[in-house]
Amino acid sequence: MATVELRFSAQPEHVRTARLVAAAVARRAGVDEAVLDEVRLAVGEACSRAVGLHRNHGITAPVRVVLTEEEKTFSIEVGDGVLPAGGGAGAPDAPEGAGPGDPHEADAEGEDQMGLAVISGLVDDVEVTTDDDGGVIRMTWPTTPAVVLP
Repeated sequence: MATVELRFSAQPEHVRTARLVAAAVARRAGVDEAVLDEVRLAVGEACSRAVGLHRNHGITAPVRVVLTEEEKTFSIEVGDGVLPAGGGAGAPDAPEGAGPGDPHEADAEGEDQMGLAVISGLVDDVEVTTDDDGGVIRMTWPTTPAVVLP
């Protein structure tokens, strides 16, 4: 199982780099060429979402992208660093003035849901979970075994 881990500061200009790295590793892992555009778009959307959440919640930790090649699958995990409400030690405080009726919070939540909808439309196997480091989007694609020529 080969794994590549990418960490970048929550700046929109780094999303392009994450897309390019993801496409290169997916190609090497054996993801079908016809699907590589979907990989790029899905990773771009997940990373853009993570960057937005980092910035909206004042998270200074880097965005984390883990690309894993397994025997018959290739998966990408994008961590957003946002813990659920009351998420324990290290959970970011809500931005000043943000509350249950804050229109900025509602806008951010709408953008978040839109991003997840786009990703779900691009990737058949998507899982959204929360771990000790915050939310994680895991996207998985099938791979084809490499053909070995004599």
